[in-house]
Amino acid sequence: MTPPKTAAADRAEDGRHARIGGIDLTLAHPDVIEMKWIGNQRLRDQLVAAWMTVAPSDIPLNPRLIGKPGVGKTTLAYAVARAMDAEVYIYQCTMDTRPEDLLITPVIASDGRIAYHASALVTAMIRGGVCILDEANRMSEKSWASLAPLLDQRRYVESIVTGLKIQASPEFRICCTMNDDASTYEVPEYIQSRLQPQIEVTFPNREEEIQILRYNLPFSGDELLEMAVSFLQKAHRLNLRFTSRDGVNILRYCIKMGELKGQDPRQFFDEAVQGVLGQDGTDFLNGIVPPTARYHQRLRDQDELPDDGDDLEEGESGNPW
Repeated sequence: MTPPKTAAADRAEDGRHARIGGIDLTLAHPDVIEMKWIGNQRLRDQLVAAWMTVAPSDIPLNPRLIGKPGVGKTTLAYAVARAMDAEVYIYQCTMDTRPEDLLITPVIASDGRIAYHASALVTAMIRGGVCILDEANRMSEKSWASLAPLLDQRRYVESIVTGLKIQASPEFRICCTMNDDASTYEVPEYIQSRLQPQIEVTFPNREEEIQILRYNLPFSGDELLEMAVSFLQKAHRLNLRFTSRDGVNILRYCIKMGELKGQDPRQFFDEAVQGVLGQDGTDFLNGIVPPTARYHQRLRDQDELPDDGDDLEEGESGNPW
């Protein structure tokens, strides 16, 4: 039986191509995005610490960022990686992601020959960059199994398609983001033990949320911005799934409609909430508290959750924002 070729032998790299074990690989391009982390600096410190090495024999940890969709998990990982002056490669995981999608994919080139394209993950391994596996818990166990040796002290992947065993650069770092919604798989325990530490990204406080919205929409008026922040902060207190991303979209819609109609953008706030958040958003805007929110309100009444503002009353009507 012929042993798999390893990356240690016959390895050369030139721009967006690499030759490993006698096989030419076309590398992916890094993601270049204007992102800035505005929020809890402790989360940033936790991620930096996880990626640090403190001795030649030390290896980095493989953190997982968990939280609701839209709270800034990918933004946090990307901003920290760029602050480290690393190339960043984002791979969007889905339930259809196969092991070969994560590693190396054969394609038919224009001249009819087979060309091998390295994924964002493998490219980051080769170039010593950072790979962010976005929404990683949408993948099945079969896909996770192909990453098991990469996530421990072995730090390699094995491509069945090419027969290559590719060793990660010492500078390679990886991070997984995971949403806590129903459309995800349970991550196998042997993978969870490799994805440590777990860093929970929570909702921003009022001041942080103002900064986030202002950063994304510097052309928004202060009063409109305050409307959005007040609405979101009340939703955060009741653990509703309304995030800063939703706030940005609500404000964008208000501003665009105001520009189109030549009217005050604040007049379109209710319409924007309906368009972005649907009936749940409209109900909450009118003071109708969802069952999950009432549950959290009871916990707060029992001093099990912190209180940071006025309570909402079930059945209250009218737009309090």
